[in-house]
Amino acid sequence: MDGTKIGFFGLGVMGGPMAVNMGKKGSEEIVAFVRDKHKAVKYVEQGIVTTVSVKEISEAAVIFLSLPDGDVVEEIVLGSEYLFRYLEPGQVIVDLSTSDYGITVKIGKALQEKGIHFLDAPVSGMEQRAIDGTLAVMCGGEREVFDAVRPYLERIGNTIEYMGETGSGQLVKLINQVLYDMNVASLVEMLALSRGMGLDPHKVGCIVNSGTGRSFASEFFIPRILKNEFSEGYPLEKAYKDIVSAFKVSGEMKLPLPVFNAAAAVFQAALLKG
Repeated sequence: MDGTKIGFFGLGVMGGPMAVNMGKKGSEEIVAFVRDKHKAVKYVEQGIVTTVSVKEISEAAVIFLSLPDGDVVEEIVLGSEYLFRYLEPGQVIVDLSTSDYGITVKIGKALQEKGIHFLDAPVSGMEQRAIDGTLAVMCGGEREVFDAVRPYLERIGNTIEYMGETGSGQLVKLINQVLYDMNVASLVEMLALSRGMGLDPHKVGCIVNSGTGRSFASEFFIPRILKNEFSEGYPLEKAYKDIVSAFKVSGEMKLPLPVFNAAAAVFQAALLKG
């Protein structure tokens, strides 16, 4: 294991800036796995070392993941061609991805059996906050592991919270994401109502974003809706994955969520309409 470097998987919209901040605010070398080095040029120019070798990444004492979803995380960590075959007891895996709770618990148990430490640490905040290093990070796993990893997390975020056992970080992220999704669903419904009543949409947007109905969703989406700009933000299909995850958790725990169910129906209707 090499304590002078940090391993990183996932130089995407969020992962790239996080990896850069890891390097800028510390003395370790950041070595990131990439399949296509040409796509990572802008990060190489900012000090990131790239490699196509999983084994080279696996030599780092601490390895961070910022991947699209739980299935990809599981493949990278436990897949026969990736990390699991190379990892040694004492290493630390930190998953910054938004992942499925069940998959997260499964990964944690598999790594624990091999003597490898695991922290699920999903982040909240969009690209600009990743660039600025002001993300919120919610963590699940052993407290000792969290305490050891916290200095690294402080390089990418300004709100760092320990939530409890493995999977707790993902559960809190799920709550945060679903609340956001519910805000979006209600926002769309109310904007349609205001239009049907013949109200000026610009003035309605101004009042909402300066009043008690304000939310991050309204501040982000209303200006873009008024400009007919729908290419920014979180894709509907990915948002629906969070909703499906919430269905699983609420179903297993037998918790009735009537407001959530109504919002979920709005997303389902939108997806059915393409």
